[in-house]
Parts: sequence; structure tokens; C-alpha cells
Amino acid sequence: MVTETPEKKKDERAKSMLRIALSQLLEHRLAVISLVVIALFCAVAIGADGIAWALGLDPDAQDILNRYGAPSATNWLGTDEVGRDVFIRLIYGTRISLTVAFLVAIASTVVGVGVGAIAGYFGGIVDNLLMRVTDSLLALPTLPVLIIMASIDTTKIPVLGSMVDAQMVSILKMVLVLMVFSWMVQARLVRGEILAIKEQEYILAARTSGMSSAGIILRELIPNVMTPVIVSVTLSVGSSILFEAALSFLGLGIQPPTPSWGNMLNNAQELIYSAPMLAVIPGLLILAIVISFNFLGDGLQDALDPKAIRR
Repeated sequence: MVTETPEKKKDERAKSMLRIALSQLLEHRLAVISLVVIALFCAVAIGADGIAWALGLDPDAQDILNRYGAPSATNWLGTDEVGRDVFIRLIYGTRISLTVAFLVAIASTVVGVGVGAIAGYFGGIVDNLLMRVTDSLLALPTLPVLIIMASIDTTKIPVLGSMVDAQMVSILKMVLVLMVFSWMVQARLVRGEILAIKEQEYILAARTSGMSSAGIILRELIPNVMTPVIVSVTLSVGSSILFEAALSFLGLGIQPPTPSWGNMLNNAQELIYSAPMLAVIPGLLILAIVISFNFLGDGLQDALDPKAIRR
């Protein structure tokens, strides 16, 4: 008779819970629809260059004689105020907006999980110091401070300007600015979860076996507290898209001629009566992707909630 090892039992239980969570997510219709919508947006963003090549369009090509052109076989959604194709600029705007949002999500997760794990595990002075910094940032009015930070002209930094092109500088600045105000929620969540489990038997056993603090945090604690973080990150992606669009709309985000949904709205704000679709379409895309991430977050929260798992 073969006896199952504790590690094998643990792996099987984890796989079983994953299957249950996946089945519950698939029962959440809005989450599934949202996941499909997000996948379509991502596919469009990844294939932007291929779409442009197939259609023979350049997002930056101007045709002054064809300003505000009506939708046609060549220009599916018409042209903008300088004769650029609206459809292909929306495609590239999708790539920019999603790239910024996903990079912010990755960076804020790394920082937030790291800060929360260190604060929760070590406690004491370390915990107090890190949490006071976190609370201070949470207390700041987000949008005004983002506007101030985004208004810093990074092109005046000679070293940065010589190493990276203007488009990449604009994107990196957005990622940095948004990340500064995106990691605190994850840090609080991780800290709370770690405080609840760090005295459990398997953690004490790891300490007794001589495992280092870094090993305990990385191998034992963080993998067991990621469920609320996953949900939080999903919701934060939508928030990052909104903030990027808002800053770009104000002229402080992604700078033209690089297209993003926000600066396309900025360009169209004076044309709302003469060419309303230049503002309506980017606005609808922002609405669709943000709502999709919010519904997906709700579905993940229900699916990953241990109390909701049916035995």
C-alpha cells in the first residue's frame, strides 16, 4: 500500500481548490464576459503592428486635405483633426493604455507585497515605520498629487533623454507616477494576512528547521496570502487606466504624437459638437475596459473566497 506524503496531499488539495475556484469563476457570467473582453483588448494591443500593416495605415500619418473625414473603406472610423486614421490610432492607444496599466500593476504588486510582507513578519519598529509611510501616502489627495508629479518635465534630464526615446520616457514616467500611489492597498492587505498566519504551526516549524527569514517570507508566507492581492491587482488595473487617461486628457500623461485614449480625448474636447465621435469612441473604450476589470475582480473575489468554496 502506497502512503501519500504530506507534500503530495498538499499539492492535491491545492489542485482541488484551484479546480473549484475555476468552476465558480466560470459560473460568474459577468466575469467570464469581462475576461473575454479583456482578452480581445489584449489581442488587439499585441497585434497592433500587424493590423496596421494589413490595413496599410500609419497612426502618425497626416492628411490635412482629409481632416474630419467620414468613415470609409480606407478609414473605418474616419479621420481626426489633422487627417490621421482614428481606427488605427485607437488600436495603438489600446496598446499604450494597457501597457501602462499592466506595468503599474506589476510594479505596485512587487512593492506592495514586499513592504507588507516585511512589515507583517518583523513587526515592531519595522512595522510601525513602513505602515506610517503607507498611511501617509494613503492620506494624500491622489489626483492633485498625481497632476503635480506628472507635470515634471523628464525630458530636461539629459542622461535620461540620451538613453531613452521620448515615447518611452513618457510611458516610464506614467508608470512611476501611478505606481507611487498604487502599492499601499496591497501592502495593507498582505500585512494583515501575514499577521494572521505567521504564528501558525508550519511557520514555526520552518523557523525551527533553520530556514532564513527571507526564505520563510518568500516560500511560506507570500504564496499563502496572494488571494486578496490578486483581486486587488485586478481592480487596480482599471484604476490605472482611468488615471492614465485623466492625466493624458489634461496633457500631463502620454504625449502626442504617441496615441493613447486619454490624449485622443484631449484632442477632441474642442470638437465635441463638430466631430463628437472623436470623443465618444475613446470614452466608450475606457468605459468598457474599466468595467470589465471591475467585473473580473468581483468574479475572482467570489471564486477565491474560501467561505464561498463548496465542499
